[in-house]
Amino acid sequence: MPTIQQAIVSYLEEVERSKSDNTTATYKFAIDRFAEVLKSNGLDIEKEDVTTLNVVTISWFIASLDDLKPSSERLYITAVKNFFIYLKAFEFNDINVEKLNHLIRRGARKVQGRIPEYPKQEVEDLIAFVERMQIPENAGQRERLRILRDKAFIITLADTGLRVHEACKLTREDVNLEEGKAVITGKGNTRAVVRFSTRSLRALKAYLRARAELDGASGKPLAKLPVFARHDKRVGNKIKPISTNTGRNIVAERVQEALGWEMKEITPHTLRHRFVTEIVKKTGGNIRLAQILARHKNITVTQRYTHMVNEELDQGYYDVFEDN
Repeated sequence: MPTIQQAIVSYLEEVERSKSDNTTATYKFAIDRFAEVLKSNGLDIEKEDVTTLNVVTISWFIASLDDLKPSSERLYITAVKNFFIYLKAFEFNDINVEKLNHLIRRGARKVQGRIPEYPKQEVEDLIAFVERMQIPENAGQRERLRILRDKAFIITLADTGLRVHEACKLTREDVNLEEGKAVITGKGNTRAVVRFSTRSLRALKAYLRARAELDGASGKPLAKLPVFARHDKRVGNKIKPISTNTGRNIVAERVQEALGWEMKEITPHTLRHRFVTEIVKKTGGNIRLAQILARHKNITVTQRYTHMVNEELDQGYYDVFEDN
């Protein structure tokens, strides 16, 4: 039985033979994203065989697509659905296609109205935990830098609304520490300004100060160095950017330390949900501001967060008029 990774390679080869270049490219983006979702939920696609895939795994995938336009979401879901059909056709996986279609239809109906939910208290506990993280007296340089990096990384995600891949790609020239802002470049060379909170700047400056000696010895222009770098044995003293997968692992590891158990519901994207929710709540439902700061192209994505404000208004009403 092939591993998930082997099946993905075979499927994409089949797609390349039978579909246009544009469709092939879209399918590849979709399957790559599916693979990342599997990894973030603890599946080792290099080792696990395809029988471990089921309707739950595609529900994870559907839930991860809330940053896409509905049309793109449908294309991505179709690509992964066809992957499952491919597996069944070659008897690699005996998935219930009828159940799969039902799950997809149910998910698709919720594209416009799906409400982002997250474990609020646990997320706040995580942020408080990383703010309190101290460096042990006997810590070596690598451990010290990892602690400072992880602290800065998680607080940055929580307070800027950066997507995990955007944070991982940040270079020193992208960030103006004095102004507390960063400029990021997205699809089609679109540029956007991201703002840093006082605490995220404080954590980021502490990390970069501790890394100054390594940065200086790298032989590369400071501006071209990554903001968040790897600090593992394999890279030694070299300064290399962290990958998106490493970014997810940073959050997962610190979640387990903070809460005392593995909580897969908290991911880098959860911290982005928290960012948008805080804007909506603390501005009394200013959707336009939230859309701009979160860089949502479609305001309907941002509007899903208005229920947070409505719940507080409901509670306030009942506190006033139903207290007897």
